[in-house]
This record gives sequence, structure tokens and C-alpha cells, in this order.
Amino acid sequence: MDKKTILAVVGLAGAGKTETTEYLIKKTNWPKVYFGGVVMDEVAKRGLEVNEANERLVREELRATHGMAAMAILSIPKIKELFAASSVILESMYSWEEYLVLKEAFGEDFKVLAIFSSSKTRTARMINRPIRPLTPELLQSRDYSQIENLHQAGPIARADWTIINEGSKEDLYKNLDEIIKELA
Repeated sequence: MDKKTILAVVGLAGAGKTETTEYLIKKTNWPKVYFGGVVMDEVAKRGLEVNEANERLVREELRATHGMAAMAILSIPKIKELFAASSVILESMYSWEEYLVLKEAFGEDFKVLAIFSSSKTRTARMINRPIRPLTPELLQSRDYSQIENLHQAGPIARADWTIINEGSKEDLYKNLDEIIKELA
């Protein structure tokens, strides 16, 4: 792959972002920058126990200090370092503000892939998810919170590609293979 790309994978909970990211890494061997890693690194740096309360505390403090684009701002040095040698996958970019910061920093090299699934499909997936399953009520609450508080709909709406992920993993992979070809 000659042209390098910074590819953010976005979507609501249960849409298939993790499956997409894992497949892209396997097929392309591109490194990944996990925006949540900024929070986890800061939790460790402070010597705090890793739990939801401490993660939320640190996440909110980082956003209070750096704004809604905090995770992108704090990840840019790592993205630039990796991008010097390879395309890069971004996991857990959520906010419109993060999108704007990354678009300004990387211009046309920054692309977004939205994974979309209906509420019905995502609910079925989240109920059965082995790690951190969500009830339909909790999923709806999370959706509303992420759309209203994180402005997550903006990056999804502005995506360079959108995959409708209502079928099998094989269907998802076939669609991802087409995007990989475009990026080659």
C-alpha cells in the first residue's frame, strides 16, 4: 500500500467497531492507536486502581483541561510517530471535536469509516456480548449519552465510507476488503 492513511473506525455500541478494527489490523498489519489508552495511561501514571470510577474521573479531568477533543489532542504525537512509517488505525474516536482536530492536523490523510447497525441488531449483539453486556435500556441510555454529550453522530455522518453491518461477519469482511482495496 503506497498511500498512507489515518483511518478512524466509528459507530455506536454494538455496530461492529471492534470486529472491524481487529480485521483491518489482521489484513493490513497497520498499527492501532486506542484513544482510551490516553485515559488508561493517566490512570496508571497516577497510581489509581483501574476501574470505571477512576477511568471516568480521569476522562472528565482530561476533557475539562483539553476540551472535548482531549483524546485526539493527546494522541497526535503517537499518531504522527506511527504515521511516519505506516498507515494507522484509530480506535475509539468519538467526538465531533476530535474529528475536527484530526482533520486539521492530517487533512486528506485522515479518513473515517463508519460502521452502522440498526438499534434492533445492536441490541441483540449487546445482550449477548461476553464482556460488558448491555440491556436494551442501558444501550439506549448509552446511545443518547454518546450522541448528546460526546457529539458522536458528527463523525458518523461525515464518514468517508459507511458499512451497513446487519449480516454475517463474512459480509462485513467482504465490505472491508473493498475498502482496503480502495486504500491500496
